[in-house]
Amino acid sequence: MVAWFHELPDTASAGGKGANLSRMAKEGLPVPPGFVVCAPAFAQFLKESGVQGTIAAAVAELDVYDDEALDRAAETIQGAIAARALPEALAEAIAAAYAALGDCTRVAVRSSAIGEDGETASFAGQQETFLNLRRPDEVLRAVRDCWASFFSPRALFYRAEKGDLADTRMAVVVQEMVLADRSGVLFTVDPVHKTREHMVMEAVFGLGEGIVSGMITPAHYVVDRTSGSVVRDFIPRQAHAVVHSPEGGTMEVHLSEEHAARRVLEPADLEVLREIGLRVEAIFGPPQDIEWCLRDGQLFVLQSRPITNL
Repeated sequence: MVAWFHELPDTASAGGKGANLSRMAKEGLPVPPGFVVCAPAFAQFLKESGVQGTIAAAVAELDVYDDEALDRAAETIQGAIAARALPEALAEAIAAAYAALGDCTRVAVRSSAIGEDGETASFAGQQETFLNLRRPDEVLRAVRDCWASFFSPRALFYRAEKGDLADTRMAVVVQEMVLADRSGVLFTVDPVHKTREHMVMEAVFGLGEGIVSGMITPAHYVVDRTSGSVVRDFIPRQAHAVVHSPEGGTMEVHLSEEHAARRVLEPADLEVLREIGLRVEAIFGPPQDIEWCLRDGQLFVLQSRPITNL
C-alpha cells in the first residue's frame, strides 16, 4: 500500500511519476526523500467505500464532448470521494510514513497516474499538486484530493481521448519539499526546434510554481549538449517569485530591484544541469523533461518524464 522510493515500486503500483522518482533515487541521483501511496491503496478505498460503483455509473455512456454532462459526472465522482474517509489501516500507514520523514517535515503531495509520463502520452498537469504541507491530517486530505482530481472534467476528457475512461489506477507521491531559492525545467533536447544537439533550461527565483502557473517569465538558456557552451539566452527581469508560506502552501513575493536584476543561473549552474540531464537521459533512454530546484547551491531532481512531442 505504501512504498519508499528506495524500494523501487514499478509503474503498475507507483504510477509514472512515482516509478521514475524511485528509479532515479535508486541510481543515486539527488532526489528528495519520499514515498508512494500505491495504486492498490486507491483500489482498496474505492472498493470499501462503494465509490467504484459510483464511478461506473457516472461514466457509463458519458459523452465527454457534452460539457454539462462531463461536469456533472466529475462533480458526482469527486463529491463521493470527498465524502469518504480513508480506510483506517491505510491512514495509519500514510501517517507513519510521513512521521518517518521527520517531525513537521514540509512535503509536496502529487498525483501519479499509472498511464502518465509515458513515451507516447503525458498526463502532466491533469491532476492536482499540493505544496508545503506540514501535518499528518493535511497529508491525508491531500492524498484524497489527489485521488479526486483524477476525475476532474479535464482529466476525464483527456483519459477518454488517450486511454480508458473507466481506468481508476492511480498512485500518489509524498515527497519532502525543498525550500528552493531557484527552480526550473530542463529539456535534454530542444523540443521546439527539434534539435538534439542542444539542451534547453528555464529558471525562476523561488519555487517552480512560478513557471507552472505562467505567472513569471522564466530565464531561458540554450546550451550545447556536448560542450556546454551557451548557444543563446534570454534573461528577463523577474520582479516576483513564488515561495513557501510559513503558514503552509505558497505565496507570491516582490523581489528587490537588486534581486530582480540578477541572473537566475550562472555558468557553473548551467554545467551542473547539463551533466544531470545527461545522467537522467542515460537512465531512461529517450530525451527527458526534468523538473529541478536549487537550494543554497545544491541541486535536487524533482521529476522526470519523456518528451512526447519530438
